Amino acid sequence: MAIKEEKQIKIITENRRARHEYHFLELYEAGIELLGTEVKSLRNGKANLQDAYAKVENGEVLVHNMHISPYEMGNRFNHDPKRPRRLLLHKSEINRLYSKVREKGWTLIPSRMYFLQGRAKLELALAQGKRLHDKRNDLIKKEAKRDIERTMKEKQRI
Repeated sequence: MAIKEEKQIKIITENRRARHEYHFLELYEAGIELLGTEVKSLRNGKANLQDAYAKVENGEVLVHNMHISPYEMGNRFNHDPKRPRRLLLHKSEINRLYSKVREKGWTLIPSRMYFLQGRAKLELALAQGKRLHDKRNDLIKKEAKRDIERTMKEKQRI
């Protein structure tokens, strides 16, 4: 009988601002083509997804503006921190993303980066931008939820 391994996920970085700015419609897990010094830098947690976005170009998905700091011990073998990096997806997934992104207002946003069983993965979200009133509604719902939790907690003390 085979013993099932639990998936060990070590989160490197998250794009928290993206949840506020976009509605996430679908999530995809993609591998990333990295250089050796980039992996070492990621293990130290030196990455930023703040302004990152992905594009489908020539049948490949590339992530742009993802900042991975240069490795301190990397000397001349270091990399450009904001170079475009290729994402590893199945051809059918790439074709599906390409057709979805051509629709009005849909984009590909990296939501988080993590190590899964020693391999760097990027969670890619097919997203649609929120309007101002959507953001306000989300804030109102969040505040109402906090108020409810606060009152429930106070009632439990009594």
